[in-house]
Amino acid sequence: MKDKNSNSKTSTTLSATDALHDTRQSATVHDVAELAGVSSMTVSRVVNGSASVSDKMRKRVEEAIRQLNYIPNLAARAARSGQRRIGIIFSNPKSSNLGDFLMGAFSASSTLGCQLLIEPLLAHPQPIDALKKLIELGAQGVILPPPICDSQEAQQMARRYDILPLSFASGSPRLHSPAVLIDDFAGARAMTNYLQSLGHTKIAFVKGDPRHSPANNRAEGFLAAMAEANLEVPPEWMPEGDFSYRRGLELGKQLLDVPKRKRPTAIFACNDEMATGILAVTHGLGLKVPQDVSVAGFDDTAMATAVWPQLTTIHQPLTDMARAAVTMLDDILKTTPHTAEHDGVVRHFVAPYKLMKRDSTGPVSKAPAG
Repeated sequence: MKDKNSNSKTSTTLSATDALHDTRQSATVHDVAELAGVSSMTVSRVVNGSASVSDKMRKRVEEAIRQLNYIPNLAARAARSGQRRIGIIFSNPKSSNLGDFLMGAFSASSTLGCQLLIEPLLAHPQPIDALKKLIELGAQGVILPPPICDSQEAQQMARRYDILPLSFASGSPRLHSPAVLIDDFAGARAMTNYLQSLGHTKIAFVKGDPRHSPANNRAEGFLAAMAEANLEVPPEWMPEGDFSYRRGLELGKQLLDVPKRKRPTAIFACNDEMATGILAVTHGLGLKVPQDVSVAGFDDTAMATAVWPQLTTIHQPLTDMARAAVTMLDDILKTTPHTAEHDGVVRHFVAPYKLMKRDSTGPVSKAPAG
């Protein structure tokens, strides 16, 4: 009879656990204590690594934590102590954007006196796990880059744990969530208009990762400028890229290693890394830039001026944007209650872009190409 009652109690407890997951609410220390059959103080001791808890008791608590997916609220503890911790997730450690971004973030944190917690996406099986790690470390606000900034699951998790999410470089920022971005649509349209002003009508666009909303906005800006000029774009002139140099090589060869009549006279890549790969292809094929083909990028990273010829591109002020993101989060954390549902004020900082005209673009050449 005792075993039967015990099984019944276990069944009820697991049902409550399932309900917690189904409603997607955050488990509390009291939930863990109830499931483990211990006091809340014992749970706190286990979480804090106290040696005064027996191994048997520790294992029971750890199993309850695992079942409930409990995350200790270190953010609240930091808030009570007056600390401000801001988490940053970055997606690509090899990106030439990362150095500029971190420079701005560290500059702001040093001035403001807040602590930065840095977490790479690639260290986790799923993007949401990077956010979970920052929550475990006590972040009160997090800067989310694409594509995780556009994830509904990430936004919901942040709010469930009263963490303030800031969307960085999102193409579709949420109205009442803080965001720092540029107008990718307008920047891409401006670049396309510039190429048109040089006499180009046969313009290809190498798209970025479709999971990234800024990439989609840049493609739409390109198409809008082409439509406004009554210019058609063959589907094969809008291949899908992934922001990498290697993909730039592949698609550059696909676009350029064809008879002259089938080649575009200008290629606009969604970012500088792919544009640099395309430049390398032109050299390998013996094509002159910009005489035979003009090449343009987006972002104005360090590699834009390290290649030959230097790359025409759209400047995105990443250092200033990162500084603004940290400052914005720190301001909210200092002046409003430490909750994801802050004061409801729309805080969107739209940084100015700039068209950087360099030697990789020029007028359409009327001389025959090789």
